[in-house]
Amino acid sequence: MVGSRSISFVISVACLGAALVGEARGETGNAAYYYGRRTASGEQVSAAEFTAAHRTLPFGTQVRVTNLANGRSVIVRVNDRGPFGRGRIIDVSRAAARELGMIGSGVAKVRLDPP
Repeated sequence: MVGSRSISFVISVACLGAALVGEARGETGNAAYYYGRRTASGEQVSAAEFTAAHRTLPFGTQVRVTNLANGRSVIVRVNDRGPFGRGRIIDVSRAAARELGMIGSGVAKVRLDPP
C-alpha cells in the first residue's frame, strides 16, 4: 500500500521535472562544443556520447538541441555546468556537435526544447 506522503512526493518530483524541462523550451542562443576533461557531475567527458553542459538544468536532464542554420537536431543529456563563455546557452560534446553539423564553425545558433 502506498501512503499519501509517497504519492505527494512523486507528484512533486514530476511537477518539478516538467518545470525544469519547460525552462529549456524555446531557449535560443549560441552553442559550442568541448572535450577532454572531467565534468561537474564527476564523469569524464566522452567525445562519443551525446552530452552537454547547461547552467541550470539538472544533471541527467535530456534536451533537444536544434541547429537553426541547418535544422539538424540531437538529444543530449546534461552532465556538466556551463557554458561560461559569453553569449552561449549550452556546450555540447564532440559527437553531438558532429551530428549538429557544427564541427567546422565551432559555434552554432541553436534552440533548446524538451526531447
